[in-house]
Amino acid sequence: MKTDIIFYRLFQELPDIFFELIGNPPEEASLYQFSSVEIKQTAFRIDGVFLPTQGSDSQIYFVEVQFQADGEIYSRLIAEICLYLRQNKPQNDWGAVILYPNRNVDTGNIKHYCEFFTSGRVRRIYLDELGEGASLPIGIATAKLVIATDDIAMPTAVNYAQARVLIDRTKSEINSPSKQQQLLQFIETILAYKFPAMSREEMEEMFGLSELKQTRFYQEAFQEGVEQGELKGKLKAVPAMLAAGLTVEQVAKALDLSVEEVRQVAQSHP
Repeated sequence: MKTDIIFYRLFQELPDIFFELIGNPPEEASLYQFSSVEIKQTAFRIDGVFLPTQGSDSQIYFVEVQFQADGEIYSRLIAEICLYLRQNKPQNDWGAVILYPNRNVDTGNIKHYCEFFTSGRVRRIYLDELGEGASLPIGIATAKLVIATDDIAMPTAVNYAQARVLIDRTKSEINSPSKQQQLLQFIETILAYKFPAMSREEMEEMFGLSELKQTRFYQEAFQEGVEQGELKGKLKAVPAMLAAGLTVEQVAKALDLSVEEVRQVAQSHP
């Protein structure tokens, strides 16, 4: 499951959740536009950036969603940010937020970048330490649902309860019909990613959804669930192909994977 895709979509569709996560008023989202940015003449791309709307003096937020161990994450992230600042020369101040599922995934060495962390310019958020979902704002509880479980075909009792409570809270606590529908659709999207073996009818019955919306996100999530088996097979082939002497780019092209996917597998199989 491409967890980072879920989060970047979450921030694109419901940007106020990001500001809740970092402890700021969710209303700040109206001052920003969330996007990804390309850094010219390099292989770098920053997938998540909250850019202040024109004329605003609010700071820029660079967002990194990191659900796999990466020992070079901080050198890469700081390099990307510094290149962006050099090329774009923004007048606004900046900060960076890295989202981890837990501390075990945070394997990067901050030795050369500790000033960024002690100053608070770069912050790390561990989603499993945010508290129990029932006591959290609905937006943050929705973000936590993403880490409820990974790589399983069916929900456990605990994860079933978390999803069920979140759906009920959304229906009872969100007064705006459009916001309520938006949140429910995104919860459905997360469930479709998390439980690809469940049919629409099974999911509708299990989670009490009166109607499983035919949203674009849901359809994409459902299709990705179908393709997960094929993707896992490709990823398993990566170490052997690299050991045979192929480059990362050659493996990516042969298996129809992204270069980043191949690199992540290579880093986890040194």
